[in-house]
Amino acid sequence: MKLVPLGDRVVLKQLEAEETTKSGIVLPGQAQEKPQQAEVIAVGPGGVVDGKEVKMEVAVGDKVIYSKYSGTEVKLDNEEYIIVKQSDILAIVK
Repeated sequence: MKLVPLGDRVVLKQLEAEETTKSGIVLPGQAQEKPQQAEVIAVGPGGVVDGKEVKMEVAVGDKVIYSKYSGTEVKLDNEEYIIVKQSDILAIVK
């Protein structure tokens, strides 16, 4: 199965959380904060949103930082994805 986002939406796959701190402390699973970094898996076609044309600025494979509480979590084929609007993406990591 494949997710194909509509409009100005983007499908993200969250990157793994770090298991140790910079000082070497190992964090148990519950103490790990979900990272706000993800990889772009699929990009919608863009289109017109609120009367303005939206050009998609991210591409498949980009690593991005997105808003902490944005998007909808979806589980498909035992994989977890997040579907967000392009406006919820804050930056592209290069």
